[in-house]
Amino acid sequence: MSQTLKAVRGTRDLLPPETALWNRIESTARSVFARYNFGEIRTPVFEDTALFARSVGEETDIVSKEMYTWEDRARAQSEKTQTLTLRPENTAGVVRAYIEHKLGETGQLQKLYYIGPQFRRERPQKGRYRQFSQIGAEVIGPPSAGSESPLRDAEVLEMLATLLDELGIKGWTLELNSVGSAADRERYNQTLREALIPLAPKMCVDCRRRAVTNPLRVLDCKVPEDQPIIETLPRIYDSLDEASKAHFAAVTATLDAAGVPYTRNHRLVRGLDYYTRTTFEFTHGGLGAQNALLGGGRYDGLSEAIGGPRAPGIGFAMGEDRLVLTLLAQELNQKSAPPQVDAYIAPLGESLNSAALALARELRHTGLYIELGEGSFRLKKSFEAADKTARSIVILGEDELQSGILTVKTFATGVQTKVPRAELAAFLAEPLKG
Repeated sequence: MSQTLKAVRGTRDLLPPETALWNRIESTARSVFARYNFGEIRTPVFEDTALFARSVGEETDIVSKEMYTWEDRARAQSEKTQTLTLRPENTAGVVRAYIEHKLGETGQLQKLYYIGPQFRRERPQKGRYRQFSQIGAEVIGPPSAGSESPLRDAEVLEMLATLLDELGIKGWTLELNSVGSAADRERYNQTLREALIPLAPKMCVDCRRRAVTNPLRVLDCKVPEDQPIIETLPRIYDSLDEASKAHFAAVTATLDAAGVPYTRNHRLVRGLDYYTRTTFEFTHGGLGAQNALLGGGRYDGLSEAIGGPRAPGIGFAMGEDRLVLTLLAQELNQKSAPPQVDAYIAPLGESLNSAALALARELRHTGLYIELGEGSFRLKKSFEAADKTARSIVILGEDELQSGILTVKTFATGVQTKVPRAELAAFLAEPLKG
């Protein structure tokens, strides 16, 4: 007997009714983004590996441990063998598209969002999968378009606060920090490197390595025993120059004016090397120790790092699984379940199947959600099926077909009503209005 095939470890199937919650999250995101004048971008799910090595950073866990990479052999003499990678994140791909399609030459600020799968080979756990879906957005453009303005940072953060509120996520916290310019980061890295010389031997294996190769990553450590040591390390704000401090002050002042609450987190540096100045995370207590709902930051040098023109930007990404878990934890899934079917049409005999389909088509064209029964079912079985999925059952027998008067039973009230066919759509839609 052959072995039963299953989904690969770290992946999963999303089935109804759960997919309705995913669709609601995505449609809400699209609606909010449109109001802020963002347009959708769709990039390939795999890219040249060099894109992520040069943008995300070779010393990050993503590039060094988690990417799905393979050698794509040339199929013709004119082709070169390439090393390709399934995208572990989407900002690099969006910036690559910005450069490739010369969007900067428009002179306009580009506001782009995406929804799609990402891939990382990490240990599967609650809310974390090897294929996962992200919703994200980027604001990028030439400096002349205002892409460096702290107003852009604040607007993105205010938009995210609006999105979480409209999704019904309660009790979120915005954590905010600045990692400064590239020069600030280098200065702080050197300060950290020196501070870690006597401390690193007491820390985990990863921190001992990072203390030499990329000290900033030490601040990302989640090992409980290392936390007291990390708390004693110098803070990045003290290494910022006056321009970076002024930028951060303008971001917080704008958020204050807009009424968006936030908390300063001096350890928040994010896990990608391309971040500059503003970094942020939205967190939620209902997610446990791994409490980040979404995160992002400014990346003023990313375009240049992958061979493009100067194009400061800011963006974010949110994992849909984390949003789903949060909404389910708040018991909002009942509100976000798929619209219950408005009516189940039950033909009383196979000879009425064609008429039932014609009636279903008529009702569906008015915007109603209709399930179609089958005339070989007994009436009792039709009632049982309808009661599980629909608000009402419409009984279609020969008498109903000839007279044009349909029998409708509404399950919530138990009331059975005779309804003229011309009035049926309005009658079935009436509970929706209530």
